[in-house]
Amino acid sequence: MKNKYFGTDGIRGRVNQGNITGEKFFKFGLASGTYFKNQKKTKQIAIIAKDTRLSGYTLEPALVSGLVSGGMHVFTLGPLPTNGLAMLTKSMKANMGIMITASHNPYYDNGLKLFGPDGMKLSDKIEKKIEKLIDAKNTSQLTNPKLLGRVKRLENGNDKYIKILRKNFPKNFHLKGMKIVLDCANGAGYKAAPKLLRDLGAKVQSIGVKPNGFNINEKCGSTHPSRIKLAVKKFKAHVGISFDGDADRIIMCDEKGKIIDGDQIIGMLAKRWKSKKILKGGVVGTLMSNYGLEKFLDNEKIRFYRSKVGDRYVKEKMKKLNFNLGGEQSGHIILGKFATTGDGLLVALEVLFALRKRKKASKMLNVFKPLPQILENVTVKNKNIIKNIRCKNAIKRSHKIMGDKGRVLVRKSGTEPKIRIMAESYDKKLILRCINIIKRSI
Repeated sequence: MKNKYFGTDGIRGRVNQGNITGEKFFKFGLASGTYFKNQKKTKQIAIIAKDTRLSGYTLEPALVSGLVSGGMHVFTLGPLPTNGLAMLTKSMKANMGIMITASHNPYYDNGLKLFGPDGMKLSDKIEKKIEKLIDAKNTSQLTNPKLLGRVKRLENGNDKYIKILRKNFPKNFHLKGMKIVLDCANGAGYKAAPKLLRDLGAKVQSIGVKPNGFNINEKCGSTHPSRIKLAVKKFKAHVGISFDGDADRIIMCDEKGKIIDGDQIIGMLAKRWKSKKILKGGVVGTLMSNYGLEKFLDNEKIRFYRSKVGDRYVKEKMKKLNFNLGGEQSGHIILGKFATTGDGLLVALEVLFALRKRKKASKMLNVFKPLPQILENVTVKNKNIIKNIRCKNAIKRSHKIMGDKGRVLVRKSGTEPKIRIMAESYDKKLILRCINIIKRSI
């Protein structure tokens, strides 16, 4: 049965509509706090971070109110990357962590991502239990006035996060002599990322580091990599790094101005980790992972499995198979040796660590020839339109036309009102034909 509130990556939608209102966030706080405070007998603590959307100032107080009404003590951290929140949830031994973000979506959307005490995103099973508490009619979740929680703001969240990141690398690791273009999407990584790279000695040209509440992901960040492409050429940088709104995605650019997606980064890391005997088991990708990656890993004798789209599902499969590397073409990459969820800054450091001896990004980060792939996003009022008989027939027809010459994948977006149509084949005309057949039916 489908979740009522949670999608593939938390809860997300248009601000002041549907689930993204102060009233609903009070209920989300009360319900999630009630669930997690029953899991531990020690002091009940929740920590909250957010990205840079103006609506965060509306939704955070409502969420805090719900949590303290249920007896949770709350620490608010302000703007911080999503994995920073996950790491601090674990290191501070909190019951739970909540990230207020809509990730790569425009400013007018917002939402939340929930993390358990282990710093992991929640399973479908736990989400369903929380949803039952959200919809509960009784007031038993409200605590005795003497047991209300307290709220405290922590100003050093980014410093704590940076300290944890640096511990994963040798003390003598530095980036002196390296020129880097960095695009923080005017989002949650705008403080931590430039500071960390400069502290390591890199010359950093930063863009997307002036958030105003409305410009998050606006023609910048990992969804608009043309920004770093132009900047890398202009400043003659060694590499470009681009994050999304909550800095859990990374897209890169080599010194020649070629965009490097998540699949190429995963391929490079898998090969490197195998040679260093760090790779555990193999790699988990998704249904969207390029067939070229699969073929490359096969040639390298590295096992490869696909999960459903969403880094939560990637992590679940990694855990099940006992693998320590996985991710998505979009730039959600999970380094299981270091993190529990996607972390753009951590992945950037791992790549830069490999490049530190003046190796060229163009040589290191283009490890396979991708199968030509096109992704079309169609905005819809109702995502269930793909269950319509006309649409079903169009999808069947496209699969038949493609045959064994490639792949066609049609799915609902878990985070936006869109149908995503992906096709890949060495025959570009065939790709476009299949996509257009499905688009017309939608």
